Amino acid sequence: MLDFAVLGSAAFCAGLVDAVVGGGGLIQIPVMFSMLPTTAPATLFGTSKLAGIFGTSAAAYNYAQRVKVAWSAAAPAAVAAFVMAFCGAFTVTRIPADFVRGLLPLVLIAVAIYTFRKKDLGSIHAPLHSGSRERWLAVGMGAAIGFYDGFFGPGTGSFLVFLFVRFFGFDFLGASAAAKIVNVACNLSALMWFGVSGHLIWQLGLLMAACQVAGSLVGTRLALRHGSGFVRKVFLLVVSLLVLKTSYDAFLKPHL
Repeated sequence: MLDFAVLGSAAFCAGLVDAVVGGGGLIQIPVMFSMLPTTAPATLFGTSKLAGIFGTSAAAYNYAQRVKVAWSAAAPAAVAAFVMAFCGAFTVTRIPADFVRGLLPLVLIAVAIYTFRKKDLGSIHAPLHSGSRERWLAVGMGAAIGFYDGFFGPGTGSFLVFLFVRFFGFDFLGASAAAKIVNVACNLSALMWFGVSGHLIWQLGLLMAACQVAGSLVGTRLALRHGSGFVRKVFLLVVSLLVLKTSYDAFLKPHL
């Protein structure tokens, strides 16, 4: 019973953080590995995705109710992400992800430094592109992030927020809303893969899904109430924690 309470609490916190800026897996996945040490990693990832898709979908719906979502960019990015996340999941079963594991902390450090130095980054919603240029840029971004999410995954939501801010000119609130749409597509694609291969604990996943939805409702309200400045601060905090976590995984954690 205690195990379920701990996992439910982790899912709630993950849903809250994920709703604001992404990176909920930073909380949820380590707790799952700690509480269920004998369960196959693929099953833990699949169960986490099952919970995550409910939380992310709830956040996406709530953002869409209160924020004008840039569907002209979010929709093509989501379609491309859906296709390429499946390709990434297939590829990781053929090619080790060690190179990505070592490179990821460096990329995250660059993202954090750039965001910190650009004080006005994401403070104003001023889209930079329109029409076919926006659409094809969104497809390219969605394809790259979708493949990464299926192939490796950590920090996908945070990367999406940063890319929508940096290359599309969205503010942090608008970027977070658009990122949720793309994230739902990534999660759905990965969930299909894990479902087909049987790596799901349905009862646990649905319990954690309920907790994630509750957390996402709180996180979405916080983001909408406090605006882009609040989302930017949470973004920098989450990226900093991701740097520490991925650096440990890449360079200090023993790999069997």
